[in-house]
Amino acid sequence: MIRRCEDRDFDDIWTIINDGAQAYKGIIPPDRWKEPYMSVIELRHEMEDGVAFSGWEMDGQLLGVMGVQEVQDVILIRHAYVRTTSRNQGIGSSLLLHFKNLAQRPILIGTWAAAVWAIRFYKRHGFQMVDAQQKDLLLKKYWKIPERQIETSVVLVDQHWHNLNKER
Repeated sequence: MIRRCEDRDFDDIWTIINDGAQAYKGIIPPDRWKEPYMSVIELRHEMEDGVAFSGWEMDGQLLGVMGVQEVQDVILIRHAYVRTTSRNQGIGSSLLLHFKNLAQRPILIGTWAAAVWAIRFYKRHGFQMVDAQQKDLLLKKYWKIPERQIETSVVLVDQHWHNLNKER
């Protein structure tokens, strides 16, 4: 079942993010990796900055989370993670489809360029990667991330974004 996460879920969200992020260890640049991958303070700041999480729950336990953040005229998918023990069961796909069905605005996703499995996952769900120049513009416009992260990331967009930008 997918449900909106509440304050009481904070510890589970933090645990799932840091557990799921272990897949990126050794993949993303070493200067961008830290332990834990996301601190409690960083997560609190993300939520205060408008990242709202929903989670996949089974038998009273959150197994995966995905955050969305409305920024200007788009929706950003943020911090999409599934517990290591629950991967490859369709949880991430279900969460992504849930948000795609609710979205009234274009959806953008930023991820690490070296995370080929994540890029492949989003492409399977209809997202397309933008070129390097467009990526830089989008990351600077919609995200609050350091320059080094911009250098080592990619952006994927949904069909809605593509359609709007063809008209412009």
